[in-house]
Parts: sequence; structure tokens; C-alpha cells
Amino acid sequence: MRDTLEAVLLPLAALAGALLLFGLFVWLGGVSPVETWVLLFRGAFGDSFSLQNTLQRAAPLMLTALAVALPAQAGLVVIGGEGALVLGGLAAAALPALLPLPGGTAGTVCLLLAAAVTGAAWIALAGALRQWRGVNETISSLLLGYLAIALFKHIVEGPLRDPASLNKPSTAPLPESLRIGTVGTWDVHWGLPIGIVLCIVAALWLAASTHGFATRVVGGNLRAARLVGLPAARLLITACALGGAAAGLAGGIEVTAVHTAANASLIVGLGYTGILVSFVARHQPLAIIPVAILFGGFLAAGSLLQRRLGLPDASVQVLMGIAFVLVLASEALRGRLHLVWRPSPQVAAA
Repeated sequence: MRDTLEAVLLPLAALAGALLLFGLFVWLGGVSPVETWVLLFRGAFGDSFSLQNTLQRAAPLMLTALAVALPAQAGLVVIGGEGALVLGGLAAAALPALLPLPGGTAGTVCLLLAAAVTGAAWIALAGALRQWRGVNETISSLLLGYLAIALFKHIVEGPLRDPASLNKPSTAPLPESLRIGTVGTWDVHWGLPIGIVLCIVAALWLAASTHGFATRVVGGNLRAARLVGLPAARLLITACALGGAAAGLAGGIEVTAVHTAANASLIVGLGYTGILVSFVARHQPLAIIPVAILFGGFLAAGSLLQRRLGLPDASVQVLMGIAFVLVLASEALRGRLHLVWRPSPQVAAA
């Protein structure tokens, strides 16, 4: 019970502290903290337009958070989801130029599969470097992210550049038949249901499958896992590949549902925000869903803070940065809070 309470209360306390410190930050700039907090809520969940904007932004955050959470279940700290996202988006945009594709749902599925496979291969490389060369996966995944962005820019601005894209280099736009539509009458694309379903599937895989249990054993104690004969190397790399596939799929969805082409609009830090979402959710796939919606709301409220209070649109990045620091700091309190009454040895014996 104590562990459950800590898992819920510590992140909530960190987020509350982040809002308080953000209020102090804007107050030093001459802006009312109370008005800022009210506008944050209104910009995220105040009406149907705000809610749809929030859900639209939450969809890729769920997938990029899985890119951190799934390797974390195997004991790895992988933070290269941004690289997998941009390469996944590039693969989805480039595939129609390389291969003839059927129209409709079949063609769109091919694009998304190409994005997922590309992201899986990219993050699996970080796991392979850790397993066979002893390279720290946190550093290698971060550097691979920068390398992926450089490759993305080179290809988009070079071999695959659409001659019609003058001011903003871009690949050729996808045909209308290959794009993802919206869910019913809502202005929310199908990436949101995909993200929710994958979070649920990931939770079921970890909790109800032998492969998921073995992955958690490797993450809990790698040496013990090897002693009992578990294929640790394969499990580690598989966890990285699954996480990378989720991030690559996020890039593919962004291209097929939002941007319709690969360009610099993909490089907006969704992979880095996914790191924060995963840590706040303590790398639990089901908890990623509400946390991603919350941070999607913060991102959606940025423009409202700019219009109403004159704050920079990027001011919400300060809020998320403060939240990240406080969430990491709160881990030092884990196991030290006396949240549940414990009986004395005499009472327990009786």
C-alpha cells in the first residue's frame, strides 16, 4: 500500500510544486500567477476546441513515452525517442517515392509499418551497443538522436526535397488517399486511439505474458536473470526495439495525419517531452495515458498564455523543465515516507 501511495503521491506533489514554482517565475515577470494557472486549465480543457487540441498533442507523447518506458522495464535509460520519431516520419514520407503503394488503408498501414520498423532499428542499435560493446545506452541513444536529426535534414534538404518547397525544405506531400483522417466529427486524428491501444497492449504484455515478465526480471536484476538462464541480451534489445517502434510510429502518424510531408516541423521536441511523460508515469504504460494528456494540455495552453498574458509561447517549456527536475528529485524520497501505519513488533507478533 505504501509503494502504491508513493507512486501516486510523489509525482502529484512534484507537479504541484512545479506549478507553484512556475507561478513564482511568471510573478517575477509581472504576471499574475493565479491568472496564469486559470489560463493553463482553460487552454488545456476549458472547452471542446481546447480539449481536442490537447488530445491531438497528447497522441505522439504517448508513443514517445513508450520509447522510454519499455526499455526502462528492462533496466535501460533510453532517451533517443526524438531521433526515432524523425526517422520514422522520414521513412513514412519517403516510401511512396521509393515503392508503388496501394491507396486507402492498406497503403497507410504500409507507411506506418515502415515508420515503426525504422524507429525500432534505430533504438535497437543503442541496446546492441550496450550489450555487445559496453556503451552506455543513455549517452548512445542521445547521440544517435542528434545523428538522426542530421540525417533527416540532409535527406529532406537534399535527395528527397520537393522542388515546390521553396522557403521550407520538405519532401513531396503524401497523396490524399494515404493520409490519416480524424475520429468522427472531432478534430483529433486516429493517432490518439492508436497511442491508447498500444499503451494498454504494452501494459498487458508486461503483466500477463512470460516475455514481459522475463523483461521485468532482467530490469530488476540482470545478473540473477542470467543465472536462471534468461536470454538477457535478446530481451534487452527487444525492449529497445519495441520502444523505438513506438517512437517511429509517432513520427509516421505525425507525417500522415498532421504535416502530410517530412519537414522541420517534425523536430519540435516531442521525443524529449516523452521522456518527462514516462518519468512522471514511472514507466508504467497505463499511467502514460493520463500523464500524456496532461502535458499535451500544457503544450496546447502555450499559445493562450502568449495571447492573453504576453508570455512567450515556449514558457510552458519552463514549466515542464521544472516538473522534470522535481520528479527526479522526488525519487530520493521513495521508501522514506511513512505513509502507512506499521504495527510494532509486539503487536505484529500478537
